[in-house]
Amino acid sequence: MSIKIITLTTDFGLTDPYAAEMKAVILGICPTATIVDVTHEVEKFNVRMGAYILASAARYYPKGAIHVAVVDPEVGTRREQLLIQTHNGFFIGPNNGLLFPASEREGIVEVRQITNHKLMLPEVSNTFHGRDLFAPAAAYLANGVAPTEFGPEIRNFVKPDFAQATRIGTVLSGEVLYIDGFGNVVTNISDRDMTLLHLRKCCSIKFNDCQLQIEIGKTYGQIKPHQFLALIGSQGYLEVAINQGNAAEKLGAKIGDKISLE
Repeated sequence: MSIKIITLTTDFGLTDPYAAEMKAVILGICPTATIVDVTHEVEKFNVRMGAYILASAARYYPKGAIHVAVVDPEVGTRREQLLIQTHNGFFIGPNNGLLFPASEREGIVEVRQITNHKLMLPEVSNTFHGRDLFAPAAAYLANGVAPTEFGPEIRNFVKPDFAQATRIGTVLSGEVLYIDGFGNVVTNISDRDMTLLHLRKCCSIKFNDCQLQIEIGKTYGQIKPHQFLALIGSQGYLEVAINQGNAAEKLGAKIGDKISLE
């Protein structure tokens, strides 16, 4: 019997019963599912943060894994609910950009809108699609229901601005996607972006009201403690960091802040 992996990424936290309710629904439909919590500690309503965490984790799961992500400030509105099939697995969640970075990285095969009420709970609330719509969809998919059964294929879905940086001449402009527990400031500027700009040893970074001339390194420990550096982190994005320090705190950085370098 193949392992049926369903991952959950939400902003529900661990105090409320919401994540547990989603798991109960999944197991009620697919008792053999293996449920993995990626995180339930995405900052409330922070789609950027959820998208980054999902994209970082999803690519390491086995082929066929089903990823449910719910960071959904517009729950109950006219926004669509999506089932995205990629070359490696499936992504289920709201059409607000949350699923795009992860699914694009895996290669999108098709995108479907979830509209089949037979594959939802009998009563779908206006405020908890995670439990009533997305969790059942994942469970039925794990049970072998074909993606074509969930609803019509769509072509237009949200491709968020934060998915990639922009380049004008020798200037790369991006934004902060994530701040990790060490205070490293993770941007949406990729290693490929850096290669195209031919940056090697140092760069000029403009962030909020700060202009920094900092060294480009390969690892945190190659510079002296408490000094700034820029490096490509383990997820393939440019980070601004302080060796044995907290760069986000020092810079007053927040997710969504703009950053540019040349």
